[in-house]
Amino acid sequence: MAPDESVVQIEGPWQHRQVHAGGTRFHVVEAGEGPLVLLLHGFPQFWWTWRHQLASLPAAGYRAVAVDLRGYGGSDKPPRGYDLPTLAGDATGLIRALGETGAIVVGHDWGGLLAWTMAVLEPKSVYRLVTVSAAHPLRLRNALFTDPFGQLRASAHALGYQLPLLPEHRLTRDGASLVGRLLDRWSVPGWPDQETARTYREAFRIPAVAHCALEYHRWFGRSQLRPDGRRYARAMRTEIEAPTLQLHGALDRRVLPRTAQGSSRYVAAPYQWRLMEGAGHYPHEEVAGMFDTELIGWLSDPEPDR
Repeated sequence: MAPDESVVQIEGPWQHRQVHAGGTRFHVVEAGEGPLVLLLHGFPQFWWTWRHQLASLPAAGYRAVAVDLRGYGGSDKPPRGYDLPTLAGDATGLIRALGETGAIVVGHDWGGLLAWTMAVLEPKSVYRLVTVSAAHPLRLRNALFTDPFGQLRASAHALGYQLPLLPEHRLTRDGASLVGRLLDRWSVPGWPDQETARTYREAFRIPAVAHCALEYHRWFGRSQLRPDGRRYARAMRTEIEAPTLQLHGALDRRVLPRTAQGSSRYVAAPYQWRLMEGAGHYPHEEVAGMFDTELIGWLSDPEPDR
């Protein structure tokens, strides 16, 4: 029997809320007071990926809010709207619904692609930008075409996601065991432990989550040849004016460090690159202490150097 949304109501030093933005209901988890830090998760996870930062950021004087993105966890799962421009509108509406005009935006994996997109399409909503394990969308697209034995091979799983129905079945059968294997494949040895993997597997089995999560991949793949994709690519050439920190695991096998590193060409503002040794695709979980030191140190600097 598939679990319901209650499995993402995990207790901790935070509060669970339902927030409406742009006609969509979002499940958010909030802790602390101070400048707003919006935390955007990736695939195949949900808000809980930021559990360490929901403790460290409030301790450093920030209001940390982790959200279940459209289609995930306890948020609405509409049949459409999984393109990056719509998702950027979601996140910007969420910032306003939280009572702010802008935020420090931290995004991992798909949440990182979304954060890059927000900084271009909704620039007034992004005071500072932090991307984790996420190349700029145009840098990623370029690497898929120019690095066939590197980034294209690393992204081969996503090519299979373009098929209808079958990928959803593969991801959810046997208690979503494939989700656990993906987490293991893209991380360093020793992470995730069995309990962590089980938590992500259960959340991915909530009805409609697998389909919605794959719609992100399908839009990114199919839009490359469509007018909406070309419009998006043209817009994303705009240089980013928000101070930017890019954090990446040196052992990331999903988004290769060499793919992500070329993203600086799209940033006109002060920019810093941090390659985190001993980390794979999930540095905010695998090496949480090191990650938090880098993040909070950069946030506490009023004028981060290029």
